[in-house]
Amino acid sequence: MDRNEMKTLLKAQQGELDAVLMYNALADKVRDAQDAETFRRLAAEEGRHAAVFRNLTGRTLRPKKTLAVLVPVLYRLIGRKRLYPVIARFEYAAAKTYEPVTAVFPEAQSVKDDEKRHGDAVTALLQ
Repeated sequence: MDRNEMKTLLKAQQGELDAVLMYNALADKVRDAQDAETFRRLAAEEGRHAAVFRNLTGRTLRPKKTLAVLVPVLYRLIGRKRLYPVIARFEYAAAKTYEPVTAVFPEAQSVKDDEKRHGDAVTALLQ
């Protein structure tokens, strides 16, 4: 594995770890029980994704709390109708980012597929 691949994998691993905290914090904040349940499920899946990347990098990272603090505040300030589409866009963007990664590391394919599904799941909460 070259340095650029390692950098990409570490960034992906960090993002997945951060998403675990973010989704759990959001689940604690939302008013709707279905939303909370969805966010807890997504947090668990993001944890699995972080483990996939940990297996590839061989490194253990610590999650950063920035999104876990910011996103619940945004939920309170701008509401779910404006926040959820932003979260969905980040999930769809992650799926695109992981596309070249899957060419080199096929074990990341399930992560890429899940990210699109996550975007769909968050979008569906508004319907």
